[in-house]
Amino acid sequence: MKVQVLTTPGCSACTTLEKMLDKLKIHYDLIDVAEKPEFLEKYPIFTVPGLVIDNKLEFVGIPKLTELKKKLSK
Repeated sequence: MKVQVLTTPGCSACTTLEKMLDKLKIHYDLIDVAEKPEFLEKYPIFTVPGLVIDNKLEFVGIPKLTELKKKLSK
């Protein structure tokens, strides 16, 4: 499973999502969309964080822990 967190510098909500993934022991890659705007073309989000699982945008913002676990268990 490939997990990516779309983030921007200084995003506190992004940090919250990272901590949730760390607690679940999920490996993820951080993608700074300010440095890599091509990700905004692929995943047109207007707020961060964006959570991409296996190349599909699954969440924008901070998901509920139960929903996050459900998506990651597939």
